[in-house]
Amino acid sequence: MSFKKGFLWGGATAANQCEGANFADGKGISVADVISAGSHISPRHISLGRDPAYAYPADWGSDCYHRYKEDIALFAEMGFKAYRMSIAWTRIFPNGDDVEPNEAGLAHYEDVFRELRTHGIEPVVTLSHNEMPLHLVTAYRGWTDKRTIGFFVRYCETVFERYRDLVRYWIPFNEVNDLLLPMSAFSQGGIFHEGTETFLDQPDDPAERLGALNNVLVANARAVLAGRCANPEFRFGTMICHITQYPRTCDPSDQLLVQEDDLFRNCMCSDVMLRGTYPYYAWTHFRHHGISFELSDAERHDLAAGVCDFYTFSYYQSICQTTRTEEFSDQTSGNIMGGVRNPYLELTEWDWPIDPVGLRYTLNKVYDRYRVPVMITENGLGAVDTVEADGSIHDPYRIEYMRRHIEEMAKAVDDGVDLIGYTPWGCIDLVSVSTGEMRKRYGFIYVDADDEGHGTFDRTRKDSFWWYQRVIASNGSELG
Repeated sequence: MSFKKGFLWGGATAANQCEGANFADGKGISVADVISAGSHISPRHISLGRDPAYAYPADWGSDCYHRYKEDIALFAEMGFKAYRMSIAWTRIFPNGDDVEPNEAGLAHYEDVFRELRTHGIEPVVTLSHNEMPLHLVTAYRGWTDKRTIGFFVRYCETVFERYRDLVRYWIPFNEVNDLLLPMSAFSQGGIFHEGTETFLDQPDDPAERLGALNNVLVANARAVLAGRCANPEFRFGTMICHITQYPRTCDPSDQLLVQEDDLFRNCMCSDVMLRGTYPYYAWTHFRHHGISFELSDAERHDLAAGVCDFYTFSYYQSICQTTRTEEFSDQTSGNIMGGVRNPYLELTEWDWPIDPVGLRYTLNKVYDRYRVPVMITENGLGAVDTVEADGSIHDPYRIEYMRRHIEEMAKAVDDGVDLIGYTPWGCIDLVSVSTGEMRKRYGFIYVDADDEGHGTFDRTRKDSFWWYQRVIASNGSELG
């Protein structure tokens, strides 16, 4: 079977990683704006202010804020049917609790959406992609305070009304399940603990963090309900960071470990967002870890009523889990999601396992579980690209990575999965969220900027640009 007619081929970015222009047109400061640059071996630093000793890559990104017309024209040249992007919350409500929205921010995104529509590209819009207003962190402690739910819903209602005829597909929160991990407490929970210094190693209070996640899930449901009031034609998606897992051995204890962690890490949030209630195993996990929080009757009602319409997820890698740590302790520096190394998989330059077959497995798993349309909203290869003397950029490694993943997508479609779209990550080079680097490039389009934000920011088509153009034109049948 082939990809269906109208399949949403495209690409994905996030405002805080590509827009730049951090102080333009009334934009406020977000959590992303106080996370410093880093590298593969040097951590990104976090503070509640901006330290002049550090650089902050969200300040420049890829300068998409000023160059969006040029970028959208390039996306259209590739043949994009969809563009997954995000609105910067701080461009609409600079502090998060402002009485009135910022008209300059509203006007900017209206122009972006109209430009996309002019080129026949469907916007798929994330409302909060790791960049909540910093004021909500300092004044309310982020998502730990239920008042933040109301601030978020008011923001959603504002953009739903403004763009009701320009946007159909909405994703309230990016990779919402990452808040199950301590490293996401600040960027996704708005939680800043005394002693916090780096992105990957934050002090943690699991009960507080999971309480914040519950508030996010309630906010997600209420955003869905508000959106359906604004326009019944709106469609809402989950966004799950899916870290596919395998047992490292055939020891039954390894299988049980994988089952437990997979359910909690990969399934719990989407169970709530698509089934409307917390699953039994979530309450068991909370009880075993001494975590408790109360759901009001109104929250239970809204979770049940505000379920999403389709499932979206990011897929970059898989991991192995084992109870036999005395035998298997091999790690890779890129194994930030835990587990041990899979000896059957090769690694990227940043030591991320490459597992195309795992994508087919994951597609079947999530479609069997939810039976709703599925969209892959992030997938891609971060790598160093070299500009040749003639200005060309040859990236066969990226083409090979994506070809293998699209082949497995096609097999999943043949298996019967209702796959409706594919928007690989960083279709234009942007700042990496894990390292804060520009040199870890994902795009089909090269941006002339270095890790310090120096360069012309001119755009250049890589070899993968032309390859992906052929893939889209053939609806996925031409992958050579």
